[in-house]
Amino acid sequence: MISQEFDVGVYVDQMALLLDLQLRDEYRDGVVANFERIKAIAQLVNSFPLPEEVEAAPVFEP
Repeated sequence: MISQEFDVGVYVDQMALLLDLQLRDEYRDGVVANFERIKAIAQLVNSFPLPEEVEAAPVFEP
């Protein structure tokens, strides 16, 4: 399997096209920066190991 790095800039451009979103050039860098932050947070959350016996809750109750 080929490992490819996730390119946030390409993702933002593709999603803007898919959603028919006219993303202005002056906002693009900020959007990409925010998605870079989201990516870093998601990697941290996804790297946290869970025990095998943990089951997903069907309903969240705080």
